[in-house]
Amino acid sequence: MVASRETYGTEFETQDLLLNVGPQHPSTHGVFRMVLQVDGEVVKDVIPHIGYLHRGAEKLCETMDFRQGIGFMDRTEYLAAFNAELSYVMAVEALADIEVPERAQWIRMILCELNRLSSHFMFMGAFGIDVGVFATPFIYAWKEREQILDLFEEVAGDRMMYAYFRPGGLAWDVPHNFKARVREVLKSTRIGINDFDGLLTKDEIFRTRTQGVGVISAEEAIEWGMSGPSIRASGVPMDVRKDEPYLFYDQIDFNVASRTEGDVYARYSCRMEEMWESVRIIEQCLEKMPDYGPIMPEKMPRMLRTPPGEVYIRTEAPRGEYGIYMVSQGGNRPYRLKVRSACLSNLQALKDMSVNQYVADAIIVLGSIDIVLSEVDR
Repeated sequence: MVASRETYGTEFETQDLLLNVGPQHPSTHGVFRMVLQVDGEVVKDVIPHIGYLHRGAEKLCETMDFRQGIGFMDRTEYLAAFNAELSYVMAVEALADIEVPERAQWIRMILCELNRLSSHFMFMGAFGIDVGVFATPFIYAWKEREQILDLFEEVAGDRMMYAYFRPGGLAWDVPHNFKARVREVLKSTRIGINDFDGLLTKDEIFRTRTQGVGVISAEEAIEWGMSGPSIRASGVPMDVRKDEPYLFYDQIDFNVASRTEGDVYARYSCRMEEMWESVRIIEQCLEKMPDYGPIMPEKMPRMLRTPPGEVYIRTEAPRGEYGIYMVSQGGNRPYRLKVRSACLSNLQALKDMSVNQYVADAIIVLGSIDIVLSEVDR
């Protein structure tokens, strides 16, 4: 049968398709679902769906005493639990007007920066797979991360969910060879960071896949409330450690890693530079940390109670500003607790970064935010 001329001249109607990614999908880095409206391979809209990991951690903390609530912070930001614990215990200390001993402060700094390194290693490995460099970066990242987790296990007794920071200081002292072990881990870490420079940074395919993709301007990043490497990659050098120094960061020399491009590659390279800066910070902390001294105040009650009041404490976690808003009406538990999630604020910008990108690019845009879904959902 021969088609008529009219058939060739017919204009067919096109329709956008909805592509479901998640909630159980390797590229979503957790139980997260995004529905992409696509025209061919071009993303026209992004509809995110969160809440699959909501467990009511904030409300549960209001039913627990101040020490019991620490465990919920661990499970909120499980890739950087020390950083999450720090914001929480600092909020309690501010309410109770507790002064933390100097040695405990230095140990907190070292562990938080080591946790930043382990978290960024996890990002490097997973992001390498997202971009399509296959499993090699993930294996390298896991090797380096294991060195750090082994040290955490020696200090806290666990590889995750440490519950080691306590209002007033630490649960117990670090091992006698703590400094030597940290220096041993840093030696391996330097090699690992250099490995990733060779595997990813200097890889032409990796740079081509990530440069100019998922761009967000400084103005847009500020409007969305982004923080951490995600906003610093857009030319906003905001870092709580510098802007509002806590612990002893004002006594340490370090640089804030920032870029101006605002693309996927800039977010990656910010984290890469941050890893070198974390190594510098830890080395300085080891020099300044006293070998002996208390790790808790002399007089700490068995059941901690705070006077009525409210406080907001924020720290610079690996993904950005991790904040704790805590209200006390007096007693041994918070009346109200609210977690300010860096991941949730960064995730809000996903649509702006993904629209008019290819479907394959939407995956690496999501990966470049480095979200932890249990922190998003809380």
